[in-house]
Amino acid sequence: MEDLGAAFGLALELMAAGDPELVGIVRLSLAVSLTAVAIACLLGMPLGALLASVPFRGRGAAIVFLDALMGLPPVVVGLFVYILLSNAGPLGALRLLYTPAAMILAQTILVTPIVAALSRELLAGLQEEYADQLRSLGIGPWRAIPTLLWEGRFGLATAALAGFGRAIAEVGAVMIVGGNIKHATRVMTTAIALETSKGEIALALALGLVLLALALFVTGAAALLRETAARLAHA
Repeated sequence: MEDLGAAFGLALELMAAGDPELVGIVRLSLAVSLTAVAIACLLGMPLGALLASVPFRGRGAAIVFLDALMGLPPVVVGLFVYILLSNAGPLGALRLLYTPAAMILAQTILVTPIVAALSRELLAGLQEEYADQLRSLGIGPWRAIPTLLWEGRFGLATAALAGFGRAIAEVGAVMIVGGNIKHATRVMTTAIALETSKGEIALALALGLVLLALALFVTGAAALLRETAARLAHA
C-alpha cells in the first residue's frame, strides 16, 4: 500500500508539474481523437439525417446494418486498417502506417457508426414531430435534412460527445496501426498499457487520472446538453 501511495503521489506531482512526456501523450491523444470525431460527425450526422428523413427501398436493412456496426470489434478494425495501409495493401504507397493519420482513420471507422446511429435515432423523432409542419410548408424529405440537423443540434452534440468518449478510450485499434511509438504515436490508452506492463505505475496513474477527468467532463457535458435541449423544447 505504501508503494501504491507513493506512486499515486508521484502521479499527482507529474500532473502538477506538467511533465513533458505526460503533456505530449495527452496532446497527441486529444489531437487524434478530436480529429477522428470531427470527421465522424461530418460523415455520420448527415447519414443519420438521411436515414431518418428520406424513405428509400432497403432503408430498414440499412438501419439494422448501421446499428450492427456500432459493435465493431476494435482489433478487427485495426487489422483491416493495417492491411489497407501496409506495404502490400492498396494504400501502402501513402506510407501512413504507424502514424497519427492511421490512428485517426481507425478511430473514424469506429466512431462514425456510433454518431450516425445516435443521430438517426434523434432525428427520426424530430422528423415525426415536425412532419405536419414540414409538409404544410412544402418541404420534402431532402430539404428537411438541414432543418432537422439544426433543430437537433443539442442532441447531435451529445452524439458527438459519445463518439469522443469512445475514441479517447480506444486502445486495440490504435495499438495495431500506430505501434505505440514514443513521441510519435503513443496515446493515453496505449501508454497506460505499456507503463503498467513495465511497472511504471506513476505515469500510468497520471494518464489514468487524466482519462478519468475527460470521461467525467464528457458525461457532465452530455447531461448539460440534454437539460438544455429539454428546457428549450418546453420553452
